[in-house]
Order: sequence, then structure tokens, then C-alpha cells
Amino acid sequence: MGRGQLKKFPDEKPHRAQVMPVVMMDTVQEIAVYIHRFHNLDLFQQGWYQIKITMRWEDSENTYVGTPARVIQYEAPNLGSDGIYGVWRIDDTDNSFSTQPFRIKYAKQDVLLSVMVAFNLSRGKFEGPSTSAVVLKFELMYAPISENGSELHASLDPDPAAVHEFRIPTKALLGLHSYCPVHFDIFHAALVDTSVHISPLKAGSYMAPQKVSSDSCTTEDVSAQRSTGSNQALSSVSSADMKQVMLVKALFDARDLLLEELQKLSLGIDRAIDLTDFMSKLNDVTHFDSILQSSLGTANIKFSGQGKLRNGLERSNGALDFRNNGLICHLSQDDLLNIFHLLGDQLLYLWNTFLKFHRDNKIKILEFLRDAWAKDRRAEWSIWMVYTKVEMPHHYIHSGVDESPNHGVHKRVSSLWKLTDDPAHTAAMRAELHRRSIAQMKINNRSIQDMHIFGDPSRIPIIIVERVMNAPRRTLSENSYLRNVDLIDLRSSEAGNKLDGASSQQKGRDLKIVVFVHGFQKVLILVAVKFDLIFRASHLHLRKGHHLDLRLVRNQWLLIDPKIEFLMSEANEDKTSGDFGEMGLRLAEEVVSFIKKKMVKVSRSGSLRDIKLSFVGHSIGNIIIRTALAESSMEPYLRYLHTYVSLSGPHLGYLYSSNSLFNSGLWLLKKLKNTQCIHQLTFTDDPDLRNTFFYKLCKQKTLENFKHIILLSSPQDGYVPYHSARIESCQAASWDNTKKGKVFMEMLNDCLDQIRAPSAGHRLFMRCDVNFDMSSYGRNLNTFIGRAAHIEFLETDIFARFIMWSFQELFH
Repeated sequence: MGRGQLKKFPDEKPHRAQVMPVVMMDTVQEIAVYIHRFHNLDLFQQGWYQIKITMRWEDSENTYVGTPARVIQYEAPNLGSDGIYGVWRIDDTDNSFSTQPFRIKYAKQDVLLSVMVAFNLSRGKFEGPSTSAVVLKFELMYAPISENGSELHASLDPDPAAVHEFRIPTKALLGLHSYCPVHFDIFHAALVDTSVHISPLKAGSYMAPQKVSSDSCTTEDVSAQRSTGSNQALSSVSSADMKQVMLVKALFDARDLLLEELQKLSLGIDRAIDLTDFMSKLNDVTHFDSILQSSLGTANIKFSGQGKLRNGLERSNGALDFRNNGLICHLSQDDLLNIFHLLGDQLLYLWNTFLKFHRDNKIKILEFLRDAWAKDRRAEWSIWMVYTKVEMPHHYIHSGVDESPNHGVHKRVSSLWKLTDDPAHTAAMRAELHRRSIAQMKINNRSIQDMHIFGDPSRIPIIIVERVMNAPRRTLSENSYLRNVDLIDLRSSEAGNKLDGASSQQKGRDLKIVVFVHGFQKVLILVAVKFDLIFRASHLHLRKGHHLDLRLVRNQWLLIDPKIEFLMSEANEDKTSGDFGEMGLRLAEEVVSFIKKKMVKVSRSGSLRDIKLSFVGHSIGNIIIRTALAESSMEPYLRYLHTYVSLSGPHLGYLYSSNSLFNSGLWLLKKLKNTQCIHQLTFTDDPDLRNTFFYKLCKQKTLENFKHIILLSSPQDGYVPYHSARIESCQAASWDNTKKGKVFMEMLNDCLDQIRAPSAGHRLFMRCDVNFDMSSYGRNLNTFIGRAAHIEFLETDIFARFIMWSFQELFH
């Protein structure tokens, strides 16, 4: 029998299928979840809470569930005094893990849990590397505060109060170390600081009958392999063998990835990991030679100098590259099994090394992973955020007619408007086209996917971001434009501020205060009957503005910077129907009192280094903010103004409002209620437009002291004119040659002058168009009159999460 030929038995038919035992290699997917702490942001109910965790394959209908394999309690909780009762539990009925129940008494309460649970997911039906994603499910369980002791576990509601799911993509199952914040929902605002750590591990091997078809490796196939290369060699392996080969190759990749991640973590937290012994064995090829000796001899593969094989295969760093398709095909089943066990032992060693390293450095690792997660948000969420260049004119913006003596003809402002322009419609269509492209997009990455967002990507708000850095003051030259504005990285724009802060290395604490101001106390819904508008008091739906209206934005700000002091303004609750001047005065007094109180508190615990005062307003809350800033009592604090966020604020009033239905409602309020702020919003508070409240407010320097100005608008919002929320011109005003058009342009230029005014540092002026998915609302009056989008700013936090985490520097 010639070398390299297979021995045939007399009754053997080489091309006929036969049943023979095959050793099947089995692995498990180990996913470890470290739960560090539970932080109460905004839970509405005191009581006992508990976190329950389960895992399953995405396409398995709960058939293949993850099983808790090991639990490591890093630190024993101080039972009783910290509001923690009992111990963690594993439920065999649903293979779930539950933390100790803990008692929540107040806002911003921290509960340290410090426990690691590792789940094993059997590959089950997956004979090769996993082809399905894993769904990681967190449930928030609740029991009333009255329950305690032995009755507590029985009293926990079997139905969760809130659920948050994550999807772990197939690519991530080879190995991942990621921060994974759990927020539950807007009605159960909390933060569970967790991290997820993943690696496949060896489970063992077993004998299974395998039907080998005529495409298995034969003598002719081996000869073909030598002549035609490794690709045909790979194709000669049966489908079952191919899955085993791919499994071994996956273990190679997982081992290298885990080793790389360990080294990255070690470098990132500046803590050494002793892998000297492991690395010496990894680079020593002698333990591989014994595995390959028989296979290489049988297949007639020899070395020909410089570590190169005759068939073209090469050594890598002195070791053979087992992942080379041609070499793997030459391995016998026993050799493949030996490599599988060797790799499994190496993976287990590295995995146990990581678990010990994590236990010794849990806080630093969590902080390192959180920083990496925060940096990645902007890239991941760019799917829903469209960054655009803007052309912001910095000459004096004129209306449609220039009445100066030197110009006797009408001058069209063609650089600003075309006859067919409708910015709101254009923005809405642009967002809708982008939404359709997302619906056709296949999102495939290695990051853990938050199912609040990735569950249905086409339903997530689309945000169009326009930003201009360091907008210059206007000139009277109409040929002067800021053209081709590049979207400069925000970090570079903040460099000046950081250098300024670094120049004075004085000890002390920065007092960071954020003031949240709600909108109008009554949001009106009008009833339309056919084409005639009939207004009846019984048909008016009223929604009161509340000091907690902006709590979702506040919660996101707290997640970014837990050290902020926040004021949810109550000074004008139930009082927003009056005069803006009175509302601004009440807010100014409330803010000054709050600042003084916090300054005294900080001074008691140390020196006060600096103050950063930021404001967030919704709807007319923005006008109240600007009015308050014009008060003399606020003057000493203007130099501390930091970030201003306007959510759909009517900064230019309701001149040129195109929503006739809503305008009719405003007219009704003026007639029936004689609401003073509505008169001011619609410029009917004085016969002379230049004596109206809004005209005078725009003359006040209420915006120029902010370092960052962010204007959020929505083309779907019918309650606030689109141009007014964005502080920009509109087509109707640009072509209006009456006094009304001139007054509007004066107000616009006065506001833009404040934004262009030089500041101590780098100012960022940004407009963000938020386009909500309105499909869930259906075709009803709310969407028809534009109320749905106006209120959506208060009832969802995804848009705020995208903007605030993408531009974190603005909120620190």
C-alpha cells in the first residue's frame, strides 16, 4: 500500500454512505453578570425591590435557557442596616437568579449588591459555533414596604414591575467585556450598575453515530488537496466534520480574544496580571508537535527550512497555524479532539484568571468599562442621528424689502429662502427617508444591544443635528457668510475651557446647578367638527404643567453627572396664565434662594471653587427662564451660566404661526380667559409691536452669557412655530414688507447677536430637530393639531439620551 493511501477492506464500497461513531465536541457559553449597585433615580414607590435575571437563546422559545452555574458574593451586605434582607436565590423552575431583596426609602439611594453570577448556556442544537444571539433579561420585582421577615419572599409580586432586555449578538459570544447599565423604564427610573463578561468554554465530548456521505475525506480527496490547495481541502470535509472544525477554530479565536482583553484591562486600570507561565506554554510548540506527529507523517507533510511546510503552510511565531484550513483537514479525529481539549484547558485557565482579577479590581474594571461604553455611545447611536453642515449668515438679516434711500426696488433674500421652501416639511421628509433606510438596515455588531432601542429601530426618534462653533458677530456686509462649516469634534472645542480650568489649580469644589422649568399650565385640545370649528368648554382637555414634567431629562443628566444639584422649579406651578414678567420674577427669586442655600452648604464642607448654572425649559418655560435672567437679582450669577437647553420654546413668540387650528384655540383663551401670557405670545399685549413684551425681551441680553446653547425643535410640533423654537427666520417673515416683518427681523437679529457675542471660552450653538415616530398614535386629533409631538418631549427620554450622551462635555 502506497504512502498516503487509505486501506480498503474487501467488502468496502468507498462511495456508499455508512454509519460510524464520531466523537462530538461540546462547549458551553458562559456569560457572567456582575451587579455592582442599585441606584434609585426616580422610583415612585417605597418598598422592597429585587432584581431577577434570566437568559435564553433568541430563537429558542425559552427551550434552551441559561443555567446559573456559579455565584460569587464579593462583599457580604450588612443585613438590616442597609435595607437588605436575606440572600440571593436561584430558582430551578425557570433557571433564574435573584438578588437579595433591598428596601428603597428615598431618592438617589444607593444599594451595594456586589455579586457576580455566571450563566451556562448549552449550545444544544448548535453543533458548531453558535448562530443565535442571547437575550439577557432583567426584571424588577416589588413588594410593599409593610412586608418584612419571612413573609417578604412570598409577598414579592410574581409579575415584574418593570423589565429591561438586552441582546448579545452572535459576534459577541466569542468574548466580550462590557458595561451594561440597566435603567428599566420611565416609570421605574433606576440605574443598575452591571457589567457583562462572556467566553465559550469546553464542556466535554461524547460519542455519536455519524452518517458519512461520499463527500468525506478519501484518498482521492487528499491527493486533490495537495495539488489544488487548502480551499478544496476544506470543501472535502463532511458537513458534520466541518462544524467540528469550525468549533475548534472558534475556540482559537476565543482564546486569543480573551487573552487580548485581559491585557487591555490590565493596562486600562494599571494593574498587572501574571500570565508569564501561560505565555511561555502558549509559545512553546513542543506540546503541539506530539499532537501533529502522526497526522503530519501520514499526510506526507514535511518541513523545508525556516519553519515552512512543503504544501505552503507556515509556522506563526514558531507555532503551526492550526486555523489554516488545509492543515486542519489533515488532522485525524483524535488529533482534532486533542487540540479541542488543549484549547479548552487554556480558555478555562484564562477565564478563571479573569474572574480572580475581576474580584480583586471590581471597581476599577467597572469604571474602565463604563468610560469605554460612554465613548462608544456616540458611534452606536449615530444610526439615528444625522449631523449636518449649516450655513449661518452673520450679516444683518433683512426682510423682503430694503427701504433705504439707496435702494428703490424690492430685494429678495434668495440666499435664505426659495418660494417652495418649507423648512418644517423638508425636515420631516428628510427624517422620514432616514427612518425608512433604518428599517432596511441590518445592524450587526459586537456590542450589547439595548432592546428599548434595538427592539424596533425604525420607531426610535430621528435627530438632525445642526451646529456652528464660535458663531461670529454680525456685520452689515451681506456678502459675508460662514461657509462650509465643518463639524468640528466637540472635544477640540472644549480644549480651551479645559486649559482655562487647568491654569488655576486651586482646591475646592465646583457647584453645578441645573434648573428645570415646566411649561404652560394648560395644554389645550380643540374639537373639530367636519370643517367648522366648534369650541365648547366641555370639550376642552386641560393638562397642567408640573414641576416634574422634565424629570426624564433630569434623570439622564444625573446619569451623566451624579454630582449636580437640581432645582425642579415650582414657583410658577398653577400660575402660568399670568404675566411673563411676574413669572420671571418668581423664578429669579426661587433660583437665587436655591443658589445661596447650596453655596452655604458647600462652604461648610470646604471651599467653593466655581459655579456652573444651567437651565432646561419646556415650551413657555423657556420664556420664563429668559425673563428671569433679565431680572436684576440674577445679575451677580450671569457669569456662571453654563448650558442652556430649550425644548420647543417659542423664543420669537407666535408671529407667523401656521397652525390655524391651534391659533384659534389661542384666540379662544384670550377671549374667554383673558390669559395675559397668551396676549404676550401673540403680540396683542400692546398696539405698537415695538412696545410688546417679546420685542423688549429680545433686546435683553438673556442668552449671551451661556457657554452652550442647544435648541430642540420638532417639525411635528404644532404648538410652537418651528422657526420660533429654532430662532431662525421663516418664509412668511422674509417676504413680509410690513412693519410686522421688520419687527420680527429685528427680534431675530437681536437674539442671534446674543448667540454670536464673544464669550470667555468656546461657545457651542446647536439646533436639534427631533422627529418622533407617530405611528403608535394613529390618526387622531392629537397628531393632527401637533400636540402629540409637543408632549412627547416630556414622555420619552430616548432623544435626550442620544443628545446628552453624544455631547457629554456640555453636561459636566
